[in-house]
Amino acid sequence: MASSRAPNASARLLFVALTLCLASLASAGNFYQDVDITWGDGRGKILENGQLLTLSLDKNSGSGFQSKNQYLYGKFDMQIKLVPGDSAGTVATFYLSSLGDTHDEIDLEFLGNLSGDPYVVHTNLYTQGKGNREQQFYLWFDPTKDFHTYSVLWNPRHIVFYVDGTPIREFRNRESTTGVPYPKSQAMRVYGSLWDADDWATRGGRVKTDWSKAPFTASYRSYTAAGCVAYGGGAPSCGLGSSSWMWQELDANDADRLKWVQKNYMIYNYCADVWRFPQGLPPECNAS
Repeated sequence: MASSRAPNASARLLFVALTLCLASLASAGNFYQDVDITWGDGRGKILENGQLLTLSLDKNSGSGFQSKNQYLYGKFDMQIKLVPGDSAGTVATFYLSSLGDTHDEIDLEFLGNLSGDPYVVHTNLYTQGKGNREQQFYLWFDPTKDFHTYSVLWNPRHIVFYVDGTPIREFRNRESTTGVPYPKSQAMRVYGSLWDADDWATRGGRVKTDWSKAPFTASYRSYTAAGCVAYGGGAPSCGLGSSSWMWQELDANDADRLKWVQKNYMIYNYCADVWRFPQGLPPECNAS
């Protein structure tokens, strides 16, 4: 599984100066304490004494929530059971984002399907307002039958997307060598939503949402956030000693699993789409 590696002295001092590192902070386990349902006019519900959150979508509206805290770096986990049956046109999400035109964003989106077809996991990253870094995957299980854990690791070295502890994508911080901005200064909230995107979500928009199947419902539970919490624009507060995620890297087993997923389940990679980038692939695609 994932391993941690201590930073060198200069990196440690830099991070201490940046964050003031007062305490190791984590939230876990109760949606009443951790999130606010922000839209949907009652279609988002917190149930089971805060242990379960459901989002629903009908022809009039979807629904969504956001974390009460903002974070600058962290490890974020959510168990999700996706919309079953004919979910074509629907998109369920679990992502992080800052605000503004030059926002940073780390996206996990689950694109609905016709009954019997696989779900598509759509990942993307925005840095300084620029996205277009999509990778898409099929899953190796039916994500509607039970809850599965979807995770984002975001630290100064890299961003990693996980499914049930298996890494499916890594985006490394190569800002110093490629000039490609890396999310390192804008605090982000955690978001979840369920919404209608039948103009693009299923087979490029060729398959539309069947509203006779509505309402569509996705379920969320076991949310955990271990990160540097940003309070009211002040310096984020987090801890170095107990925060193994802060310097966590992929070990040999993780690297093998990542290659296995990308070989067998990746269905789109922007870094291989030469037709999309006739002037040349983005610089991070050519970095070793």
